Amino acid sequence: MRLQGKVAIVTGGAQGFGAGIAEVFAREGAKVVVTDINGEGAAKLAASLPGGAIGIGGDVSKLADVKAIVAETLKAFGKLDIIVNNAGISHRNKPMTEVSEEEFDRVFAVNVKSIYNFAIAGVPAMKEKGGAIINIGSTAGIRPRPGLAWYNASKGAVNLVSKSMAVELAPFRIRVNAIAPVAGETPLLATFMGQDTPEIRAKFISTIPLGRFSTPADIANAALFLASDEASMTTGSVLEVDGGRCI
Repeated sequence: MRLQGKVAIVTGGAQGFGAGIAEVFAREGAKVVVTDINGEGAAKLAASLPGGAIGIGGDVSKLADVKAIVAETLKAFGKLDIIVNNAGISHRNKPMTEVSEEEFDRVFAVNVKSIYNFAIAGVPAMKEKGGAIINIGSTAGIRPRPGLAWYNASKGAVNLVSKSMAVELAPFRIRVNAIAPVAGETPLLATFMGQDTPEIRAKFISTIPLGRFSTPADIANAALFLASDEASMTTGSVLEVDGGRCI
């Protein structure tokens, strides 16, 4: 098992990429803390996982909630080795000037501030023995699509802050990497497309050389490598899991 004895927090873990990551991490021996704003969903998924996983509800955009999540993790398992900042949202695909201030603020709070919050709350618990932080960015922050301007910007921030964190935390043996998925078969897909129709799906897929959307398994397997000791010399990378979209 590639994560035997590790303790991992996975945010946005009740569904989509987060659920896929939590399932693979638990299968590979990690003690998994599934956290999500949907606390009931987090608890339900955790109950289905091996290894004594726990589910915790909380809003990752609020520092008080994140501090509580980390505190509960340390109380349950005594340490913290891995943080996967997966929780994310988007505004619906539309012209940039039609995105409300409330939508803009929420996108940056969930997609970017959450990483700050977990750095503040989680890094002190990892400094003594090291660990791995994986931030879920996006190809949107590398090769942006129209209609998603502010979402694209938030994911560009995720991609860059991962490199900044990697440099600053390297002396503590905390590796920080990002994963940049292409659009995936998750609940956010319809938001990215504006509306979910066969024609719009075909248009999106036509921009992906391998000819399909990403899946939770694709992202989970990439996260497994980055979290494992096999990636002990990998930090500051933005791993494109995109079927060739960014070429």
